[in-house]
Amino acid sequence: MQQLPLGVTLRPGSTLASFAPGDNAPLLASLARRPRGEAVTPLWLWGSAGSGRTHLLQAACAAAGAASRRAAYLPLGDPSIRPAQLAGLEVLDLVCLDDLEVIAPRAEWQHDLFALYQGLLEREGALVVAAAAPPAALEFVLPDLASRLRAAEVWQLRALPEHAQGAALTQRAAVRGLELPVETLAYLQRRLPRDFAALCEVLDRLDAAALAAQRPLTVPFVRSVLDATP
Repeated sequence: MQQLPLGVTLRPGSTLASFAPGDNAPLLASLARRPRGEAVTPLWLWGSAGSGRTHLLQAACAAAGAASRRAAYLPLGDPSIRPAQLAGLEVLDLVCLDDLEVIAPRAEWQHDLFALYQGLLEREGALVVAAAAPPAALEFVLPDLASRLRAAEVWQLRALPEHAQGAALTQRAAVRGLELPVETLAYLQRRLPRDFAALCEVLDRLDAAALAAQRPLTVPFVRSVLDATP
């Protein structure tokens, strides 16, 4: 994977292949065009917490890096991120901005974000943003910025239904080279909330633990990892 700017580390499991589309297949197909440089219309993803917004933004950046294209992922909800960090990103092929609702009412962000939007447009770079709500529901301080973002291609992320979560988790594990036995999956689904984002976070932990211990994901091993987690 190509090194990304800003020192923001992508999660290893965040790939387009590991995202279970469910009802989001058309969205996924449209998003996949951006890392390949096949579309530059700004794209806005919105959905509830755990719907996969962050996964898809990071996956798009990973796909761009794999195609030797330059990309950056910036989580605007991180308090350490400052408006000045947007400067210069317009030279990239793809910029993904997460948690846009956090900075929508903050005047200090508006001109930098507008400049990034314009710079990417001029250089035919792609902008993908994610938020908890559609653009029309957010009040931006700068009217010019608001009008341009509201003209983006907008997609709502549909949460993965509970009955499809098991197959999706098994697929996600397989993409990472993990075998998730049926009995282990059943144990995880009994023990954990039926929240796919939470299941994915646990799978990430189990992946790291299994690699470190060189152990398969048996129920006793998984139980020991979960019991040791604060």
